[in-house]
Amino acid sequence: MAFQGSLKELPLPDIIQLVSVSGKTGVFTLKNGSESGLIYLQDGHIVHAQVGDLVGEEAVYDLAIWAQGEFQFTPGQPAPSSSIQKSNTNLLMEAARRIDEWQVLSKRIPSTRLVPVFTQKSSNTSVSFTPQEWALICKIDERRSIEEIAVGLGNSPFETCKVLYGLITSGLVELKEDLAKLHMERLQTMGTPELQALADRIHQQARTLLSSHDKAHELDTVYRLSRAEFEAGRGVDAILDLIRSEEKTISSAMGPNQAKGFLTRVQQMLGG
Repeated sequence: MAFQGSLKELPLPDIIQLVSVSGKTGVFTLKNGSESGLIYLQDGHIVHAQVGDLVGEEAVYDLAIWAQGEFQFTPGQPAPSSSIQKSNTNLLMEAARRIDEWQVLSKRIPSTRLVPVFTQKSSNTSVSFTPQEWALICKIDERRSIEEIAVGLGNSPFETCKVLYGLITSGLVELKEDLAKLHMERLQTMGTPELQALADRIHQQARTLLSSHDKAHELDTVYRLSRAEFEAGRGVDAILDLIRSEEKTISSAMGPNQAKGFLTRVQQMLGG
């Protein structure tokens, strides 16, 4: 018999523990708006997970952050592959640790869209680097975003940000804003009513992502500021500021993968 419900009422870690103690084999299907993810259990143990482009442990960590959505457990469905070796307890403990740690990292790294660049201090300072720091430094070309550097390193954005955090704290690296890759040219062709309608859609998308999170009220503050910019005749700037601020709020609340998903939807709204 299928087991289903709401993530608002029963968080994913609690659901997994509830099902795993019975030693069941099957699949959790999770849906949050247009997003969906899968977690497979074999004899009560998590053996495979997928959400978007993420597979394995990283997928579990991303899904564990979801504060809303629907879930359904279908028993008897085997996993198509095995991508996870950690125990359920270690997986869920790591998920909780990452959520807490990202609250610290996001204070200095509000978005994985940002581009790391070297500071003046880096050219006249003698510093010893760890192998992880040196590998990251070799990937910094002042054009690639944190997300792109993570891909180049074969790491998750989270692990890349952990290493980058130390370089930023030491003053050797800083982050540069770059919205060019979002193809914002279309904004210049829009009139004020069209820009305002776009702002409403962007804000609603962000609101949907954070509807059950205690940071949701921060989005409303950002939105009110954007409306003030519209009234002052700065429509394009209002959209850009809205995207930046709401993305950073989502990143702080739900991690870099959800923030990336938000930007993908914004790009789709722009027809990119």
